[in-house]
Amino acid sequence: MAIIINLDVMMAKRKMSLNELSEKVELTLSNLSILKTGKAKAIRFSTLESICKVLECQPGDILEFTQDS
Repeated sequence: MAIIINLDVMMAKRKMSLNELSEKVELTLSNLSILKTGKAKAIRFSTLESICKVLECQPGDILEFTQDS
């Protein structure tokens, strides 16, 4: 099983750069980059909430579950 992070997809849809999102969410660029590349092991609900507010989306637009075969 795997959780896929579609942050880059939502950022592209909103035409927002990683730097801009980092400033608006008040999260360091390196932490946001770790999340965007799918290397994060966890995410705080408060961080997810902030990202969703800025990108005007739902958590399900950013997080996706896929089952390994």
